[in-house]
Amino acid sequence: MSSERTCLVIADIAGYTEYLSGVELDHAQDVLADLITTVVKAFRPRFKLAKLEGDAAFVYASAGDVDGSILMDSVEGAYFAFRQRLISIRQASTCQCRACVQIPSLDLKAVVHHGDVVTQTIADQTELMGTDVIALHRLLKNSVDSTAYALLTDATIEASALDPAALGMTRHVETYEHLGEVGGWVHDLHRAWVAMRERQRVYVGEREAGGVWSAFYAAPPELVWEYISSPVLRARWVVGLDRVDELDPTGRRQVGTVNHCMHGEDVIVQEFVDWRPPRYYTSRATTPDGMTIVATCEVEPVEGGSVLHERVQQPSSQEDREVLAALAPMFDEAHVIERAQLSALLAEAVAELDTEADPALPDFDERHRRTTSVTEGNG
Repeated sequence: MSSERTCLVIADIAGYTEYLSGVELDHAQDVLADLITTVVKAFRPRFKLAKLEGDAAFVYASAGDVDGSILMDSVEGAYFAFRQRLISIRQASTCQCRACVQIPSLDLKAVVHHGDVVTQTIADQTELMGTDVIALHRLLKNSVDSTAYALLTDATIEASALDPAALGMTRHVETYEHLGEVGGWVHDLHRAWVAMRERQRVYVGEREAGGVWSAFYAAPPELVWEYISSPVLRARWVVGLDRVDELDPTGRRQVGTVNHCMHGEDVIVQEFVDWRPPRYYTSRATTPDGMTIVATCEVEPVEGGSVLHERVQQPSSQEDREVLAALAPMFDEAHVIERAQLSALLAEAVAELDTEADPALPDFDERHRRTTSVTEGNG
């Protein structure tokens, strides 16, 4: 068996042991199954489920497939989905049992580690083994004074090229028998949740658009998001784009990140003004001749895949409107080529995804509550 460098994550429902005390066990188990399923689905498809461990989900991905920005988007995305699910259950529930009433007391924490892992198939089930797997599980028992956080080890920070201090993380060190000191950084997930909900939306809808281009792709929304947001991947399918130089020193794409999009000798300066992975981003681009273009790229989940919408805001000045109208045929022609190139890349990426079935997610009975979704959060 050969080892592979792997990104390992355990997402654990905090407060579940205390929650079980004095509540109806049948409803409590349904709540747990519901929330764990929500978390696992939020990590897919880049992260694969290794196993469910009581009130925790152990997921993993090849380290080469996860850059720092995708990692942070995935961890925060799982937390946001968890928080949104708590809200939707309580708002839609007609059940007043203690298990349902006390749902808001639950929270989510995660530990992230990079290390060498050996996989072995036992009884048709893939098992991950190695010292780094042991270290990950030991780190779940730590002294972090919070119930809503992600603890990223130094190995994770080094592999992902993130700047934890610039991202507002705090230094943390644990000491374990046989492992010694294990250093890392704590990311406050509750603070990220509040910031995301309070952040002003900048969104170009169809009414505000001076140009709209849409296309269907037979790929999961999260995968399409990677190809439209990653500088490396975007340069592989956008017409005339040689490379993208990402200037954010934190190592993470976010609101305020500036890209230099190199088209030969021309540079288009792009700044993200809204960032809602894996749903949409809005950017403000300045062309070499000084024209400003505001556009929203949105990934819409549909049956069998995703629809990618690219909407350019109608300029306010008559002069810029005329320029955009003159450029429209060129944009139309480029979109046809880009659609074909992106379709081929996504088809290849889908084929390369591990097709081995995940461990089964738990069943749960929702008869005691309705599950109307809410529109809070990242969309």
